[in-house]
Amino acid sequence: MEDRARAAATASRAKTSDSDTLRQNYVTPGLAGQPISTIDSSKSFNPNLSCQKTATLMEVIVQPSGTGDLGAVKIARDTDLDGTVDTQTSLPVPVSGICANGVIACMPGTWNQCRYFRWAVDASGALTLKEGEMTELAGCYCINNSCGSNLAWNNLPSVLGDLGGGMVGALTTADPRIGVAAAQVDGPVIRYVGAQTTACAADKTLPQSAYLANPVTLAGDAAVASSGSSVFQALTNSPAGLGKVRQLRACTIERQVMVTKRSVPEIIDRISGGYNTVIRGSSVDFYLGEPRDNVNHGGNCGLIDFKMTLQVDAPERIVAAGLVYLAADDWAQLRVDGQLIASGEWPWLSNGYPPGDCEQGRTFEQRPNIDLKPMLTKGNHEIWLRLGVGDVGEGIAQIHVDTDTRCQSTERVVDQCGAIAGDARCHLDTETVDGVDTFRNGVKTGLTPLVQTRVLGSAECPVQLTRPFFERNRTYACTLDSNAMAEPDLSRGTYILDHSTETILADQTRAADGTVAVSTRPFTLPDRGTVPACEPICKTRAPSANTGAAPAGVVASQQNAPASHDTFYHVCSADNVCPLEPGEEIVSACGCLDDFPEAVAMMQAVRLAGADMTCTTAVR
Repeated sequence: MEDRARAAATASRAKTSDSDTLRQNYVTPGLAGQPISTIDSSKSFNPNLSCQKTATLMEVIVQPSGTGDLGAVKIARDTDLDGTVDTQTSLPVPVSGICANGVIACMPGTWNQCRYFRWAVDASGALTLKEGEMTELAGCYCINNSCGSNLAWNNLPSVLGDLGGGMVGALTTADPRIGVAAAQVDGPVIRYVGAQTTACAADKTLPQSAYLANPVTLAGDAAVASSGSSVFQALTNSPAGLGKVRQLRACTIERQVMVTKRSVPEIIDRISGGYNTVIRGSSVDFYLGEPRDNVNHGGNCGLIDFKMTLQVDAPERIVAAGLVYLAADDWAQLRVDGQLIASGEWPWLSNGYPPGDCEQGRTFEQRPNIDLKPMLTKGNHEIWLRLGVGDVGEGIAQIHVDTDTRCQSTERVVDQCGAIAGDARCHLDTETVDGVDTFRNGVKTGLTPLVQTRVLGSAECPVQLTRPFFERNRTYACTLDSNAMAEPDLSRGTYILDHSTETILADQTRAADGTVAVSTRPFTLPDRGTVPACEPICKTRAPSANTGAAPAGVVASQQNAPASHDTFYHVCSADNVCPLEPGEEIVSACGCLDDFPEAVAMMQAVRLAGADMTCTTAVR
């Protein structure tokens, strides 16, 4: 059995191992109505996949000139696919550069006075060139002598393939019924074998192709088609279809945004004590004590207390807070909620009398700039200034606070769908994200809402927010019960999976009388042999001319080192030999190569470069 399986796999790979082999054995003969043989080649048949077939859908012949341009390009076509060439045209301009969807015509042999043409099809179905801007073209490169010598002759197969590919792309876009079966290069000529496919429709405007431009209509058309389908209705009305009661449950996922603006007193305010509050913009200063000279009478040594209460309602909006000034005649200490913060003129750490003479005979001043922000949490805070006065004196403390009075937004996403989505009996039926239908009838529509920017709040306090979504409206279809059909009994399969090992097969069977019998028996898998860790490949490179073209000109003219190489990967032979093509040199010998990091870097570079190159002032 294993030998037969290996033989069948080998025969299958021989006919389908790569895209070229698959096209040669199946695609081309299938579209052209030629014989197709089975995998083992024991039988063959002639398929009829096309309504019309032609051996020469289109033939393109080119003639490079001495300047390197394609001086003449002639196109012959079988427009009605009856097997006979019926139109012949020539391009009205020489071809200096080739693009994936057009050509570039410059002054012969140079890259000056260039004109840009895109392939198009007119109302009669004839190929034409439509002049436009280079930004309308893609994948362009230069072929005349301004970029190198004999580029067209030396690379004729690829030049013909790119030139004809642009023509075929325009034809198949204009008429989706046309299918290209094969392309063959013969010297300066490329021939395309073609066929008319797609249900043999007489009108090239096919309903099926309309979904490419407007995929949203697919779900609605499918619903209409299902309602008129006897097969669909039979399944819907069968016991399997009617046996489950379905309930639709609606829910929302909403981004709730609150915009607030607070004044300084709404952030922090003096509610008792102190003698002055000064607000300047978003800053405030609180003053505590007695600033008038020699108003306090302490006798030999008196302790005089001043207290102030600050109410903090929004500590998150306090940017900075600190004790910025402390002065007294004779001694002073400041406490916040009982914790000693500063004292002077000398350290005074106790609640009792100063550690020295009360009468200092002078007024001291300090600007300590002590950070009080960590202490100003939400709630009320007592600021306590104690003065030690000998005879007469005064004292003052100043607390400075910077606040954030700007408009601010707080947001939260309220998900009312979590419980429903977590129910295994429910599945998403419809979803609308900010007015865009992303799910319909349980099928994803393919539409994705753009990132939105909204201005929220009031005219006095507007806030602009950019978010991926603001509101999702969902409907879940939930199965409630199953009356008509019993759920299948999966206990035996569950037991086998849970109790079997790599060497023992466990089983559980139920007899007619309801008794359960458990059994085990040895179990082994056949030896599968060993397989290579990978398919050995090699990496090579060959020198190439950098002929790519962009709106700024030929790429090579913009580079300091225009020489470049093309990189190739080859599957190594059975004896581990790299099959080099002419002009190639080995970069990495046969083995299990892993160039994924390099590939990712290259794709990212191309993506970012493409994002820059598409910036244009042209109207889109």
